[in-house]
Amino acid sequence: DYNTHISKDSMFNTPPVFPIYVSMLTLQWLKDLGGVEVIEKINQAKADLLYAEIDRNPLFEGTAVKEDRSNMNVCFLLTDSSKEEAFNTMWNAAAISGIKGHRSVGGYRASMYNAMPIESVQVLVDVMKKLEQN
Repeated sequence: DYNTHISKDSMFNTPPVFPIYVSMLTLQWLKDLGGVEVIEKINQAKADLLYAEIDRNPLFEGTAVKEDRSNMNVCFLLTDSSKEEAFNTMWNAAAISGIKGHRSVGGYRASMYNAMPIESVQVLVDVMKKLEQN
């Protein structure tokens, strides 16, 4: 409600300066990259890379129907629970963090937000392939 600000003839409180600054830097980065169309293509390439491995590798299965898959958060399961400890050790050794799924659902969730480079997704794909070879 801007009426509070208007009635005070000023800012009623200090705006969150640092988050505004970080938002500006992020938007400038996206603009310099080429805009929404470019980041969409980059994000699609990252998702395609990971989903291709999930679909190819018999040790993994996606949790979302193909037409409903997210480009940002890829959820997947191990089809062989006896490989869970080995997989967890391998992705930890590869300096991958934060892919454990929700505690009530289990599995894994790879979050591939805009700033995540495709090379990092490739590291996860390589770990998945290595697990299959072991």
